[in-house]
Amino acid sequence: MAVHQSTHRGSGFRLPSFRRDGAVSAPGSVEAGALTVRACVFASARVLMGFVFLWAFLDKTFGFGYATVSGKGWVDGSSPTEGFLGHVAVGPMESTFHSWAGAAWADWLFMLGLLGIGLALTAGVALRLAAFAGTVMMALMWVAEWPPAKHLSDGSASMSTNPFADYHVVYAVVLVALAAVSAGNVFGLGRLWARLPVVRDHAWLR
Repeated sequence: MAVHQSTHRGSGFRLPSFRRDGAVSAPGSVEAGALTVRACVFASARVLMGFVFLWAFLDKTFGFGYATVSGKGWVDGSSPTEGFLGHVAVGPMESTFHSWAGAAWADWLFMLGLLGIGLALTAGVALRLAAFAGTVMMALMWVAEWPPAKHLSDGSASMSTNPFADYHVVYAVVLVALAAVSAGNVFGLGRLWARLPVVRDHAWLR
């Protein structure tokens, strides 16, 4: 007995994908599915990365008791840079970082950077600016920790786990990638931001 299979298969649920020109791809196509997954992955990475910076800002500001001890937040009068920069013990900029530690300009620049980058990533706007600022911040923090060194200035082991590719480098690459693929267009305000006259006239603001 021959068994006749139905030629009508359930297409399942697929999200529409947005092409670069703003058109919606056909949900049933392989290309649409691939673009949708890719867009959602980048958008998720953007939001998560934004929360990394926002949480650092909030914890250092209010002292939630995680990386920043309760009662030692910025609002309590403590410096968000003094602890980290003041304890730099290796690298070519060790003395420079010590001189910056606790300076009001360093505190404000660092905290505004965390807040600005975090908000931009979470909202999906100004990703190029966020990528630039975030890369500069990560580069300075990488130099402060100086992973290539096996020993600190006092001769003790640095405990560096990788001489180059630590999380600062990974974060910087992710920030650049998010800006390159316009990750703010999905689950974000990237498209609305790009339509603003000042942004249209100055591509570096995207």
